[in-house]
Amino acid sequence: MDSGNITERPPHDSHGHDHHDRGFKKVLGALDAIMLGFGAMIGFGWVILTGGWINDAGTWGAVLAMLAGGAIMAVVGLVYGELVAAMPAAGGEHNYLMRGMGARWAFVGSWAITVGYITIVAFEAVAVPRTIGYIAPGLLEHVKLWEVAGSEVYLVWALVGTVFAVIITGINIIGVKQASVVQTFVVLFLLIIGAMMVFGAFTGGSAGNMEPAFTGGLGGFFLVLVVVPFLFVGFDVIPQVSEEMHIPAKKLGATIVVAVMMAAVWYVVVVLATSASLPAGELAVADIAVADAIGAAFDSQVFANLLLAGGLAGILTSWNSLLMGASRLLWALGASRMIPTWFARIHPRFGTPVNALLFVGVISAVAPFFGQEMLGWLVDSGSPSIVMAYFMVSIVFVILRRREPDMPRPFRIGGRGHGGMFIGGLSVLLCAALLSLYIPGMPASLTVPPYVVFGLWWVLGLVFLVRIPRGIGPGADAESRLIAAKSR
Repeated sequence: MDSGNITERPPHDSHGHDHHDRGFKKVLGALDAIMLGFGAMIGFGWVILTGGWINDAGTWGAVLAMLAGGAIMAVVGLVYGELVAAMPAAGGEHNYLMRGMGARWAFVGSWAITVGYITIVAFEAVAVPRTIGYIAPGLLEHVKLWEVAGSEVYLVWALVGTVFAVIITGINIIGVKQASVVQTFVVLFLLIIGAMMVFGAFTGGSAGNMEPAFTGGLGGFFLVLVVVPFLFVGFDVIPQVSEEMHIPAKKLGATIVVAVMMAAVWYVVVVLATSASLPAGELAVADIAVADAIGAAFDSQVFANLLLAGGLAGILTSWNSLLMGASRLLWALGASRMIPTWFARIHPRFGTPVNALLFVGVISAVAPFFGQEMLGWLVDSGSPSIVMAYFMVSIVFVILRRREPDMPRPFRIGGRGHGGMFIGGLSVLLCAALLSLYIPGMPASLTVPPYVVFGLWWVLGLVFLVRIPRGIGPGADAESRLIAAKSR
């Protein structure tokens, strides 16, 4: 890349001081933030998993699991809300961990959430042709290339994912506002699909279809609950782009909580509408339960395909948001010189982290050529890393409340008393409980290939971690001392 067209920006201080000289443009408002967070959480999972949720836990068992998951993520969201309002800087978690725990822990947390984002972005590039294949079977299966882990890869199929990757990456490079406008319009289409589902359930569905209310007992409930980290990942994109928002810090923190609540409502509505539209026996054998249910409610395959178009919209909103998040995290790591500073370059005209966007964009463009099975391994391997990052942010929230009680907190949860510490402690416990579910033998434990991918990612992280100078501890000036140490 011609260095004459790209500027490398100095890293920020951890006080959340003015960042206007770093090249980012403050062009996003509160609605943009909510649409980014909500859109990131509503991917494709609700299309393919809802039938399984109802089968495992029953209609109301699945609803309770979604409400419980939403409550857990709302607690974590409150923690994030206070921290992003206090430190509205690109890179989100990186800044909080740097201030509260020092450079090495900041790297661990940033590395964890980055792999989660990148793996999901890569998988979305596979989900697009897969969804088009559902709508028009056989349309893309031309020119077989090879098999990867038993998954056949076709040239036309893979190129569709690549083209979408180029377009979405290009939009993000041109500007965060342009990407946000696209996000808002696609989310609005998704909400129209949701309203269509509710209308269909009311007019063509039946309360009798919603039996049984509960199946599988407590085990069924937990089978649904374990997918919560996957379903709600993305609210933390808001902190990643907080430096590009021109809204009061207090409102910035509140947008996270609103986005999480919207996602919880969405999942509950999807479960209820699907259950009411088709009897449990038919849902259990349906290929894509949500699409079949809405098709039955309207007695039309056209509406089933419209629902799948909504699924495609969910893929694009999640992809767009998580690409933003991953690029800002890579920028923060590059600006801290924890990884090559090539990642810290900002486009002088567009004000976007162009090299970081190109890096993630190339990964997503190549991903479809590895097939569906291997990409599933990647996503599974990223999930525990995401929860690990949430756990670390919850811990640093408690640390900063104790160590810096007078730090400016425009969005302060629980006041100055013990309420905030209670919420922070609760977030630590809830994240620890979610993390424990990934231990081998537990309900969310992974198969061997994802554990191997997980291990390889952290071996690579260790290569960068050992290069970080010792003695760069917590504090507001930790990052500047890190830069100085790396420069020597």
